[in-house]
Amino acid sequence: MKRLGRVSHYAKQGFLILRSNWIPSLNDPVVDKDLQLVGIVKDVFGPVNMPYIAVKPRVRAPEKYVGQILYLDERKRKKEPQKKKGRKSKRKRPAPRRRG
Repeated sequence: MKRLGRVSHYAKQGFLILRSNWIPSLNDPVVDKDLQLVGIVKDVFGPVNMPYIAVKPRVRAPEKYVGQILYLDERKRKKEPQKKKGRKSKRKRPAPRRRG
């Protein structure tokens, strides 16, 4: 669980807006202090050193989270497919066919 930031307000477009000091990945799950899913990260905007984060809520009353600190749940994070280790062997192109 990594601290994401404090919710500053609930936007008209239906997003919770947070201020953070690091940049999360899109579609990462966001939880409250009780590890209840609040929503997912949908947008990151603003300056690089202190970005704003838009979270699409997945709860009935998102207004109650204004002023609270939200966290990124790294346990439920979608895992990226692992790259295979080792060298790929280059396939040789077949020689052109001779005519005649």
